[in-house]
Amino acid sequence: MTSAAGRSSGLAQALALALAVGPWAPMPLLAQVRQELDVRIPMRDGVELSADVWMPMAPGRYPVILVRTPYLEPNEGWAATAARYAARGYVFVIQDARGRGDSDGTFDFFFADAADGYDTVEWLAPQPWSNGRVGMMGGSYRATVQWLAARERASHLVCMAPQAPAGRYFDELPYIGGAFMMQWALNWINGTSARISQNPNLDGTDWERVFQHRPLLTMDEAMGRRMPLYRDFLTHSTRDAYWDRILFTADDFRKIDVTALTVTGWFDADQPGAIFYWEGMRKYSPARDRQYFISGPWTHGGTRSGGSLSIGELRFSPESVVDMDGLLFRFFESCLKGNPPTFEFPRARVYVSGSNVWRDLDDYPPPQMEYRKLHLHSGGAANTLAGDGRLSWQAPGDEQPDRYMYDPRHPVPSGVGLDGQAGEDQRAVERRDDVLVYSSDVLDEPLEMIGRVFVVVHAASDARDTDFTAKIMDVHPDGRALRLGPKDAGVVRGRYRNGYDREELLRPNEPAQFKIELFDMAHTFLPGHRVRIEVSSSAHPFINPNQNTGNPVATDTEWRVARQTVYHDAQRASHVLLPVMPRN
Repeated sequence: MTSAAGRSSGLAQALALALAVGPWAPMPLLAQVRQELDVRIPMRDGVELSADVWMPMAPGRYPVILVRTPYLEPNEGWAATAARYAARGYVFVIQDARGRGDSDGTFDFFFADAADGYDTVEWLAPQPWSNGRVGMMGGSYRATVQWLAARERASHLVCMAPQAPAGRYFDELPYIGGAFMMQWALNWINGTSARISQNPNLDGTDWERVFQHRPLLTMDEAMGRRMPLYRDFLTHSTRDAYWDRILFTADDFRKIDVTALTVTGWFDADQPGAIFYWEGMRKYSPARDRQYFISGPWTHGGTRSGGSLSIGELRFSPESVVDMDGLLFRFFESCLKGNPPTFEFPRARVYVSGSNVWRDLDDYPPPQMEYRKLHLHSGGAANTLAGDGRLSWQAPGDEQPDRYMYDPRHPVPSGVGLDGQAGEDQRAVERRDDVLVYSSDVLDEPLEMIGRVFVVVHAASDARDTDFTAKIMDVHPDGRALRLGPKDAGVVRGRYRNGYDREELLRPNEPAQFKIELFDMAHTFLPGHRVRIEVSSSAHPFINPNQNTGNPVATDTEWRVARQTVYHDAQRASHVLLPVMPRN
């Protein structure tokens, strides 16, 4: 077990790391830092949570930065970060989430984190080493808990820097478009099923055997561990009171008066949540003019590291890599110490891949962006890369639909991991008969998009329930089709096409509209390149293959093949909605 003392790795090691050459140099005397481990903080229900605290050696009252985490990997580097901040006049607190590490209680996803975050902030503020001004930082889970504490209106929470927070629970995790994120749920819930990380226990797991198990409800046992949280997620498959505890409303945002620096990435799987909070604050919050936004060509991990020069086969400029530690330090210097009084940063800063440039915007999405429809066309044979599928700005006339067979026992493969296959060549997948491929003509001028991308598919199935999926690719002159966006695929599960609060099964062979969200992107398709869209019905194991029966998903053990039809005619014009920027 990694104890609080073990996580600190020793003050000497942390201070040595903090002295490293980089944005933090030159440094004050780091010997003037002290730490307190396993500080017990009481919650309102009597449970005590454990925190490690770093602070300046000199007596005084200092601003506090709080990180709340369920993750206990010893290589996270938080001790070094804490020492750096303490050496510069902050108290830095790292707290184990309820039921994790040295904290008492039972871990239960985000459901206790609103109250626990509030109680922790309000406990920290009156401590003898605190000046009552508290900020929060951290990425992923550590980012979401910042928003939950802010929603509770913790009075001493002044500012926060959420990097890649989750927040759209039927469009991000554990569902996307209503489809269950099977691979993520098994891995992540297993990893947090005890007080220390359980991830190493899955080394050598026969995942294909596990993924073929039905019903989904007992797939956790097929993996080797019965997990109540996994089963809760599956049995609460519509938006209900279970999820409403952590879903934000407009009224929630109206009550949050906190300065925030939102960090996300165009290839970050939790980007939907980050932008959801950003847009809610900009639209409703009294702190709307104290919100800042940055998004680079970053994966989930890149939102914390500052990125790299490539993702898959996509290449970026050296300027794409950001000194994230330095950016966050400047933010907290401004909002917690008033140095300077206003954070010197644009309202929104985004990196546009393809053209590989940063753009500073007055808002995000940019007001000058305009949606344009890029229409799907074919002669009825868009199947595979060798088919006749086309994309054009011209609306379709009288055209034959495209058809394919979707067999859930032989689904289209997806990427692996939280960030999937961003930047990887999709041509192998595009050779399948159950993948429709639509490509634009070769571009003779740049096509820049900044904003949210949708694929609107008019389709029918002979099944009572099925999925429709979509991807967008930048096709390079050498033929490589490199996937863009934060998810392996966008998807709409048929029974949720009209909302997540109810299930409405399909009427077999009756056309319906499926608006598939591909989430936010900032990318330039360069001259000589093409835009490409894939339409299909699966992305395994990213989502569980829809078994096409219409039965309850959690307990279904039947399988059937579905016959799918995609329309693109004058009455049912399937299209891509591209957020196009005007040319200067």
